[in-house]
This record gives sequence, C-alpha cells and structure tokens, in this order.
Amino acid sequence: MRKLRRIVTAAAAVGALGSLLVSCSTVKTEDAKGPSGVYYEIFVRSFADSNGDGIGDIKGIEQKLDYLEELGVDGLWLTPIQPSPSYHGYDVTDYYGINPQFGTMDDYKSLLAAAHKHGMKVLMDLVVNHTSAEHPWFAASASGKDDAHRNWYTWAEDRGLSTSAMSATGGEAWHAVGGGDHYLGTFWSGMPDLNFDEPAVRAEMIKIGNYWLDQGVDGFRLDAAKHVYEDFKSQANSPAVAKKNQAWWQEFRRGLTAKHPDVYLVGEVWSSAGAIVPYVKNALDSTFDFDLSDWIRDAAAKGTASDMPSRLERTSEIFARESGGKYIDAPFLDNHDRDRFMSLAGGDVAKGKLAAAMLLTMPGRPFVYYGEEFGMQGAGADERKREPMRWTKSGADPDSSQAGEGRTNAGEGQSNAGKGGAIREPSEAGTGQTRWEPSVANTDPAVSVEAQDGEAGSMLSRYRELIALRGQSAALRDGAIVPVAAEPPAGTVAFIRATAEERVYVAHNLTAEPKTIALDAESAKAYRKLWYASESGAGLKEGTITLPAYGTVILK
Repeated sequence: MRKLRRIVTAAAAVGALGSLLVSCSTVKTEDAKGPSGVYYEIFVRSFADSNGDGIGDIKGIEQKLDYLEELGVDGLWLTPIQPSPSYHGYDVTDYYGINPQFGTMDDYKSLLAAAHKHGMKVLMDLVVNHTSAEHPWFAASASGKDDAHRNWYTWAEDRGLSTSAMSATGGEAWHAVGGGDHYLGTFWSGMPDLNFDEPAVRAEMIKIGNYWLDQGVDGFRLDAAKHVYEDFKSQANSPAVAKKNQAWWQEFRRGLTAKHPDVYLVGEVWSSAGAIVPYVKNALDSTFDFDLSDWIRDAAAKGTASDMPSRLERTSEIFARESGGKYIDAPFLDNHDRDRFMSLAGGDVAKGKLAAAMLLTMPGRPFVYYGEEFGMQGAGADERKREPMRWTKSGADPDSSQAGEGRTNAGEGQSNAGKGGAIREPSEAGTGQTRWEPSVANTDPAVSVEAQDGEAGSMLSRYRELIALRGQSAALRDGAIVPVAAEPPAGTVAFIRATAEERVYVAHNLTAEPKTIALDAESAKAYRKLWYASESGAGLKEGTITLPAYGTVILK
C-alpha cells in the first residue's frame, strides 16, 4: 500500500462554485487513489552505495525503496547491470551475468522481490544492437571466417562492402582489427554491431530476454531500438530499414509474450513521432517521446510554446490505430544522455517546478531521471549528466576520504569517451552517497535529498505532490489529451485530460508575470472547481483563471 502523503492543493479552499481568489494551502493527508503510472530511471553506478566503496549497487537501490515509494513512483528503469568494461555498461560482455561491482544475482532477485512488495515494477536496460568488443562472441567472430560466430557480426570483407560509409551516428561505421578485416560498429569501435540477419543472433536475444523475465524482471528498456538495422547515415528515414526494424521487434515480442504475456517493452527510438510509428504495431508498448521532451524543456526554460496539445492529439490517434489501442506514450524531461533541464534553466527552481508540472500532467507513462526531482544539474560530457545522486548536503558519506586514483573506463562512443575521475577510498556505509565520480555540477548543499526532504516549498515536495495527483485522478493518469476550444494567451499552455468518467482542465503559466485565461463558454460551465494550484494567488472567478508566475492550476 502506498504511504500517506501530504499534498498541496487549493481544492479545500474553494467551494463548488469556484468563485474565490485563493492561495495554496495544505489539506488533510489522503491516500493516492490509484497508481501514479510514473517510472524512475536509475543510473546504477551513481544512485546508492550499500557497502561504502563509493560505487552505486543493487543493494543500495533496495535500501532506497522507501524513498522511491514516498516519491510515488510505480516502476524503476535500471541502466545496464551486466558485466562490462566501461563505467556506463552499454557494452556488455556477458548477457547472463551481473556486474560484480553492482552485486550478485541473489542481490538482484532480492531487489526484484522487494520492489514488487513496494508495488513497483522493474525494467532492465537491454542492449541488443551491439556488444562489447571484449565479448567472447566477438573474439570468436574476429578469429576467422570458419568460426560459428563469424556471421554474428558484420564484416565488410565478407560481403565485399566499402568501408568509407559514415555511421548513422555521424562517425566512422567500420573499424579495423589486426588481420585487416573491418567490422561494423555504429556507435564506437568498442561496440561492434550484432548482425540481426543471422537467425542465431535473433534467437539468442529472445533467449536472453526470457532468461531475465524468468528471474522476475517486468520488462525492458530497449537501447538504440532503431539502430538494429539503421547502421549508416544514408539509411536515415528509409522505409525499408524501418520495416526491418519493425519485423525484428515484432519477432522479439512474440518470443517473449509466448511465455511472459505481460512483459512491458519501452524503446529508445530517438526520432520524430512520424518515424516511431512502425515500432508500435505488435512490437513496443511505449517509446520515449523526444519531441515532447524538447517541447517541455523549451517551453519551461524560454517561456514560449507551440501547440503541442494538438500535435499530441493527432499522433496519439495514429499510434492508437497502429497499435490497436495498446500504445502508451513515455514522456520524460531528462535522461542519462541529455543535458539536465536545470542546467538549461540556469538553476531556476521556479522553472524546474514548472517543467515538473508540465511533464506530470502529460498523458502516458512519465519517466523521471534520478535527482531530477530535487533539481540536479549536469551538461556537456556524459559523466556530468550522471553525477552521484545527492543524498546529503555534503555529497559524501561521513569521514569519506577524498583521495583516490582515476578510473580509465571508456565512454559510450568516440565523441564522448570517459576522461577519468576520482574513485574515493571506501568509507562506512551510511547515507548511500556514491563517490565514483566527483560532483562538479552539483555542489550546492540545497540541491540534495537531505536539504529538501520535509520542506513544503522544495522541488522534491513539488514532485511528490504532482505524482500523488496522478494517483488521485484517472484523467491525469490514463486520460487522452484534448486541445481547449479557445486558444490560451501567449506565454500560457492549456489542455484537457479526459477519460469516459473524468475530465480535468490543466493550465500552465510559462512566464514570470501573472496571466489570466478566459475559459470558453462551454468550459466555464463544465469546470467550476479549482482542484489544484501550484502557487499562491491562483484563482478561478466567473470563468477566468488567474495564473501566478510559473504557476499551474487544474480545474474539475
């Protein structure tokens, strides 16, 4: 059962007529009436350290489940936990193992059982496009044309292909080995691409998926989902390549659902909405909405916005048709590959709260990136976007040493290889604070769980209250998005979220100045109760909403 939460809302201060100008007030504690539908991305190395070695681990995550339950999330996405030579883990050397820096298989099973007891599902990051160059499969493939694994990877010389093509990610596509052969590696020489035209590769990936589902995993976040067949820059937006990707992911789903019918698959398809359509037909349940992420980030940081609600209504109709009504959008603000929003917003807390409100009033299954909920920053090099979770004001466990040697793990690609960072000497496990990488972007003591926990006006409290609202409203959690009849004024965004049983009217002020929105006649009759206000000074009177700076209101 969810823990009781205190939420901030204006509903208690406004009667059914909704005719008074009100300020926010804390109302009595109440249960969330249902799941929030919100997932939480954990970069495992950075999140929580259970044994004092400075590296985040599986037991550390289990020890923080109470925190995650209080936040209100229903699911976790863990970045790769399998053995890997890199700090990030996206180059796997053993698909059936656990990185010993993170723990053991028993630790993982314990986490899965504990998460399920807390009402949370767990998604595992599965990297199918490529392996590590240190994977035994690749070593065997590179050893000669007679090896059974030779065709598990793509060799230019075997196919008579030119090695001058540019990869889909903009770098070199082909990489040489000692014997003079060249293998395909879309992202980096350390990540050779698997050849999905080889039936044995496809069968092995389905076997791997079922293996982890057998352990208790609830589903997978599928890395680089469009690059299974989109290898070269010349293949961008190719219908034929999209068709091959679609066929593979449909085969993968069939192979998993035959044994695990409830598996949840969310794919990283870093493209516009139109390019995502092939992935939702009998394939992926969700894809991350990069267009929506860009829109929220721009709107909250810059104060202006295009008409995204209308776009979402149109694309959701297409996705519903293609998926037979099964598709669930996956909106997000930050992830481990993007500059954090709070860096884009210059650390402006008001803009951070606004971005949270925009994300958590959107349709679908929102994903929150660790530390986003209390304002962590990070931009530029990948390591800066993945700095240690700030559990404490100091950013370190008590008595932790600042001495240590640099690490030498490679980054995810040619353009963002890791530069090394200090590994601290082990300290007594206590707060769970990790120290694998020095905090550069996050040194403000106020930007920490310790500083914000229990503070009513903090960003952490805002995330908790907004996530709780989704649990209390079927329309926010499960409803469609409907554009409003009257276009809202510049600097504001308004839309309706609707199920058959409930409709709510959502409005956001993107600016530092108060705004008013005049409801159309039909909406003025339908929405007469100010159910939620993020800031004091919000009000509803005679069909006109008063929106404070960077404020959000929800009408019922």
